[in-house]
Amino acid sequence: MTESSAASLERLSDSLALDAVRVTESAAIAAFKLAGRGDEKAADQVAVDAMRTALNSLAINGLIVIGEGERDEAPMLYIGEKVGTGAGPRIDIALDPLEGTTLTAKAMANALAVLALSPGGGMLHAPDTYMDKIAIGPGYPEGIIDLDASPADNVRALAEAKGCDTSDITACVLDRPRHKDIIASVRSVGARVHLITDGDVAGVINTADPDTGVDIYIGQGGAPEGVLACAALKCVGGQFQGRLVFRNEEERARARRLGLKDEEFDRKYSLNELVKGDAIFAATGVTHGALLDGVVIDDEQVHTHSLVMTSADGVVRQIRMTRKL
Repeated sequence: MTESSAASLERLSDSLALDAVRVTESAAIAAFKLAGRGDEKAADQVAVDAMRTALNSLAINGLIVIGEGERDEAPMLYIGEKVGTGAGPRIDIALDPLEGTTLTAKAMANALAVLALSPGGGMLHAPDTYMDKIAIGPGYPEGIIDLDASPADNVRALAEAKGCDTSDITACVLDRPRHKDIIASVRSVGARVHLITDGDVAGVINTADPDTGVDIYIGQGGAPEGVLACAALKCVGGQFQGRLVFRNEEERARARRLGLKDEEFDRKYSLNELVKGDAIFAATGVTHGALLDGVVIDDEQVHTHSLVMTSADGVVRQIRMTRKL
């Protein structure tokens, strides 16, 4: 990232932040219209279409660095696709037009449309693999969590830093069979486990919002979602560690195509290594959740609830929008 690109993002942060919200609003509204209809692929596709159209209207030279997959897997919003008018600053884009396709198809809580922007070279080009993750919100000394420590030890360290008993700590964990040992370890010290079915971007961000009751996120989820969540935490000062998890040689080859070297495969990444530059993070609720309210359509009007954060100034905004359909 050059100094000029960082300065460009800072100068444009307010206008870009509002643009980012308009993009996530468009995707959320499109996806909501298929909420509860049982078709995950259709809900995801309309969100992708809406987000791509909105991005292409922005005066940026945008490059998708985290998107819907590689070009041969995703016809739109694929990694490496250029978006925007081209008449503006170079901006790297990480996105998930519909974080929670299953949640949307079943009209369950916590589905989001998510977008992060950073100056060119500001975010790790994470491959579409798994990532081991641990995250906490702001206000704690650096280094109190460690991906290599047990969940129980991390809960103890967090409780000590927070000045409370371990029984007052709540850990958010994806409800997956692979996490049974994590769940057992957290509960072994008396802490609560808040299980979520999907949506680990929201799960990580919840650590930064006291109203959610979540203190720490632990578990394995998508690597692209890890970078998206880090963009959000970068804006509010949280902590994050992640390590890529490869299941086969095909996934390692995918990482190499994105520029990662073999010696980086086992690396433990910090938040500032995953998101090196300033960031803008935006999310709009598709369905009601702990973080954001979902889309509401009534009397030929649509209502949305969005969150937008900018790391350059640490500003966090909640935006409610109402317009005619």
